[in-house]
Amino acid sequence: MKQFIVGVALCCLPFLTLAQDAGGDAAAGETIFKNNCASCHNVSAEKSVGPGLKGVAQRHDLPWLVSWIHNSQAMIAAGDPAAVKLYNQYNQAQMTSFPNLSEDDIKGILAYIEQANAAPAAAADGAPAAGPAVAQSSGPSDLFVLVLVALLVVMLLVLGVLLVIVTLLSKAVSGETGTGETAQPFMERLKGTLTKTATNPAIRSATIWVFILLVTKALLDGAYHVGVQQGYAPKQPIAYSHKLHAGTYQIDCNYCHTGVNRGKSAHIPSANICMNCHGVIKKESPEIQKIYAAIENNQPIEWVRVHNLPDLAYFNHSQHVNVGGLECQQCHGEIQNMEVVEQRSSLTMGWCIDCHRKTDVNTKGNAYYDKLVQLHGSESKEALKVADIGGLECSKCHY
Repeated sequence: MKQFIVGVALCCLPFLTLAQDAGGDAAAGETIFKNNCASCHNVSAEKSVGPGLKGVAQRHDLPWLVSWIHNSQAMIAAGDPAAVKLYNQYNQAQMTSFPNLSEDDIKGILAYIEQANAAPAAAADGAPAAGPAVAQSSGPSDLFVLVLVALLVVMLLVLGVLLVIVTLLSKAVSGETGTGETAQPFMERLKGTLTKTATNPAIRSATIWVFILLVTKALLDGAYHVGVQQGYAPKQPIAYSHKLHAGTYQIDCNYCHTGVNRGKSAHIPSANICMNCHGVIKKESPEIQKIYAAIENNQPIEWVRVHNLPDLAYFNHSQHVNVGGLECQQCHGEIQNMEVVEQRSSLTMGWCIDCHRKTDVNTKGNAYYDKLVQLHGSESKEALKVADIGGLECSKCHY
């Protein structure tokens, strides 16, 4: 299906909220809306590139909405008052016609809009809100505990030395020698005590071992983080905000990253995808002018890759997103809230394996897994995990 040109006038917008009792399939409507409408319209009353869609079914009847979505320009040319008003209200931006959308498709979109607007009310009544799963951090390592114990020992030794110094100072103030012999100058006695403490074999041995443990831990930590870029957030050639586009305007990830559901790579969007909207919107922006310059000079925009895997590792987006049903946030973090994209997860081998061990296989409605589920159920009461279908085999990720 063709993607929205950015128009706004709106686009497939107006078609939004027919009640489900009107026969609309909200689940199917959600897919159609996210693939075609979300780049320009919000399901709420908030305006985006185009008008907010809440209550559209009350402002226009279904036949008008169907005609508008199928061919808005024909309605404008015919002088339909509502069509002309909407067209002028949004600076005469044209929308793509969708003659291939059936009336049932449009009803589904409207049902989805109504359902989406009803969700906040349900949450207000106490219904728990769903959110992306957050990986739980593991407990402290044995080495870390060992280092803490060593540090505690050192602290006790230091405390002992301080107590000795305090005792000497107390005696110096009171004038006692503590031995009955001719009193030595305070500084000489203090120097002698510190020298004895420093030359004590037990203290020297403990200090050396603590030093060795700290150096060893630092080396191991450094080795484990070779190639790990967690927190990496490079400056991009164009200041693109995911918080604005994916968060505020709720543009679906698939609109720009077209390969995420069907290929190994999610794909970095080309300039023509940006121009679907910015051929009309914010053309005067200095950042948008960089896109125009790249097109005029026939030069690609040199985006800096944020998430990198070594060449020895194989990862397929469609296998995880399309088949596995994972959300982008499960690996990339809350991307819709990032002004500048950064790598939130470690993307290490251990991180991937841990996910395979804990994640249930999405077998619902997929006959391919029926036999596997049956065999697994005969041997275990646990749910079928990715690890149970070969998710831990070396060749799965390493060719």
